[in-house]
Amino acid sequence: MEILVCVKRVPDTSENEIEVNRDGTDIERDDLVYSVNEWDNYAVEEAIRIRDRVGGSVTVVSVGDEEAEEVVRREMAMGADKGILLSDDAFEGSDGRGIAAILKAEVKRGNYDLVLTGAQADDGAAQVGGMLAAMLDWPFASLVNFIEFVDDKKIKVGREIAGGNQEMYEIDLPCVLSIQTGINEPRYVSIRGIRKVASLEIPVHTARDLGISPGSVGEAGAKTKCLDYFVPELGDGAQILEGSTDEIIDKLIELLKAKGGIK
Repeated sequence: MEILVCVKRVPDTSENEIEVNRDGTDIERDDLVYSVNEWDNYAVEEAIRIRDRVGGSVTVVSVGDEEAEEVVRREMAMGADKGILLSDDAFEGSDGRGIAAILKAEVKRGNYDLVLTGAQADDGAAQVGGMLAAMLDWPFASLVNFIEFVDDKKIKVGREIAGGNQEMYEIDLPCVLSIQTGINEPRYVSIRGIRKVASLEIPVHTARDLGISPGSVGEAGAKTKCLDYFVPELGDGAQILEGSTDEIIDKLIELLKAKGGIK
């Protein structure tokens, strides 16, 4: 079973206070701490577990600049067998469709049975997995929180849907799945694992290597563009009622009457 997992380097929200820059064109990125996208971490863990059950190998791939190499190495230290970095100045400014096109070109270079992505990343668009599957003309399922192999040509997947309900599907391989958090518990990355992969060479594939026209991706090829970042204005805060239980009840009733909630 050859598995490719798409990972992304994103700002670590647990380590940063995210602020919009003065122009409203992006967030302030100076001095931000970065890490692997949380959803992608679950995807890598699931890939490793599948490999350990049925054999094969796990490759992690990331689109980004040279600093994205750190998340590739981190996931290799976690247990992935190989890592690839897709990096080119032409990729900068790619929208979801552009990123999917870059990843498609890499998938076509290999012989993968399964491609996993996180359910979403820092922009919250949740586009890349579905777009990648469409470009490959492969089956796709999103928000996957259960995977079971039927045979070497089919898998059964569970999807989390509204109301805490679950959908079960049988999907032909090869396919693309976007993985939801909670499908597993990602393992701890040890110092030993980090040292083990520190000196390994990570192949870097450019637009030329992938056979991609620079004008079809990046800012030049983007079909969507973010116009503005802003922090919504805060509304009135909650009103805290104080006093004894009876006093609070009386105040609440008066407020509901005043607001038209009760008569």
